[in-house]
Amino acid sequence: MATTHETETQRCYRHPDRETLLSCSNCERPICTSCMTSAAVGMRCPECARGGASAAGTAVRRATARGAAGDTALATSAIVAFTLLVYLAQVIQTGDLWNPDNARLVADGALFGPAVADGEWWRLLTAGFLHASPIHVGFNMYLLWFLGGALERYAGTGRFLVVYVTSILWGSVGALLLDPNAYTLGASGGVFGLMAALYLLERQRGVALLGSSVGMLLVLNLVITFVLPGISIGGHIGGIVGGAAAGFVLSGFGRGHLAYGRLSPQIYAAITLLMVGAVVAGVVVAGAG
Repeated sequence: MATTHETETQRCYRHPDRETLLSCSNCERPICTSCMTSAAVGMRCPECARGGASAAGTAVRRATARGAAGDTALATSAIVAFTLLVYLAQVIQTGDLWNPDNARLVADGALFGPAVADGEWWRLLTAGFLHASPIHVGFNMYLLWFLGGALERYAGTGRFLVVYVTSILWGSVGALLLDPNAYTLGASGGVFGLMAALYLLERQRGVALLGSSVGMLLVLNLVITFVLPGISIGGHIGGIVGGAAAGFVLSGFGRGHLAYGRLSPQIYAAITLLMVGAVVAGVVVAGAG
């Protein structure tokens, strides 16, 4: 019998196409020679080199937490499961599997300009959990599981949720801008926002979490948006704007890394402003419509 010992290949966390034997001496993430910065003891990644001991400690805790969680995207899985349960409730209310969009849940939770103008602002968010058909919910939940799972596993649950919720809210604002008097529902605004954030991450740091660029997927879905009838163009464009804005803020306004950059008070304030601003904008747009 022969025994072989293989060393697990590490790849730079900023450049996954580059193999490396180097690791940050503080947070222990693998880094390539282009990313390393010499320190008094060992090498440091860019975030730890800029942020000092505080940033290093945060990075270590984040890396440890993600390692403990494994490859399970808990928030993504929970949102998918909850959305499917909501669709089941729609079917039960209407007795119709294929067209349950006249369910009471839809009447009370779908995006509808006059209702939002009357103070039912929560529709900006709840509309993202309602769907009109099995194809509608199935397609959106597959993309959410695929895209959201990749982003959550790489960037963490909190950052994924910021991107997804912001995308849903601004997707609703976009839908109200173009057609405030229609009942609009579906998670596609959030899905488009995830694509936008992943594309921004690729452009900023060369990280292709899906194995290839998400740009073509985004373009293809935009083409479908403009070609097929019955699709909320405003909702999809608004979702892209919201996801890109959230990703830009989380990356330190374009100066850092979406997944590992330090979250300063200014970033928390900007995230809050993005979400609250979407609600305010939605109410204003609905009232104007």
